Amino acid sequence: MLSYTTIQEAEAALGRPLTAAETLWFNYTATRSDYFLYCHNILFLFLIFSIFPYYYLFLEFFFSNSIKPYKIQPKVKLSFCDTLGCYKYVMRMFFLVVGPLQLVSYPSVKMIGIRTSLPLPSMWEIVAQLGVYFIIEDYTNYWIHRFLHCKWGYEKIHRVHHEYTAPVGFAATYAHWVEILILGIPSFLGPAIVPGHMITFWLWIGLRQIEAIETHSTTFLGLQQNIFHFMVVQITMITIIMLADKARVILLQYSPIAIIFMGLTRDSAIKRRSSSSCGRDRFTIRKKTKFCPT
Repeated sequence: MLSYTTIQEAEAALGRPLTAAETLWFNYTATRSDYFLYCHNILFLFLIFSIFPYYYLFLEFFFSNSIKPYKIQPKVKLSFCDTLGCYKYVMRMFFLVVGPLQLVSYPSVKMIGIRTSLPLPSMWEIVAQLGVYFIIEDYTNYWIHRFLHCKWGYEKIHRVHHEYTAPVGFAATYAHWVEILILGIPSFLGPAIVPGHMITFWLWIGLRQIEAIETHSTTFLGLQQNIFHFMVVQITMITIIMLADKARVILLQYSPIAIIFMGLTRDSAIKRRSSSSCGRDRFTIRKKTKFCPT
């Protein structure tokens, strides 16, 4: 809730007239609590989870021949039954895990310094902070994802996410509830390191989920309707791996704990590669019978 009761008080505190955007923000937030504003994320996430994947489903079902050259797996087409089952699971996790987590996590957001006050951030500030958030999230997500692909992490947690052997936008958040909680850490880490305005936080949460849905889509088309996104993803992942290797060298030089951790991840990766084909066959069978039993 803003500390000003009138626009005149806000202008006097800032020493200048409010911009059009700041006037809109003042009119909307002056009588609303910060907690209420933070909980807007629940609505945003629900709408993104429910609506955005339909863009890819629309292409899949009505323009299948046109997008076939851009499909990741041209010979694979998920049935409506599979897609509906995925969506139902995602919504169940949303109401049981994501939504309650949003409701109880406000104290941590307040603690790191996410503000709702005036002045509003400039466009340059928003873009710069979002860029930092994406870099931090990509890097930390890589290491957590790598941990989830070790033997214990995969069998106990991450295998759920891989029940869908064919990509689909709804499957971006199709995961074990523990994985949903764990992967919330990278998304929160950026705002914790570089706190910004609530508007920036809203944009970050929304864009992060849209990115996840797009990278789990069935095609290379994406929003650009070409393979540019795929090229960017590949370049980004190469950069992340290079940074990860550089960080590994630094950590190995200075941290005994890191030496142990890197050794464990290396050994588990070797074991995982040796049994990967068996794992894929097993989960493909589960996928075929999970939602459409015959």
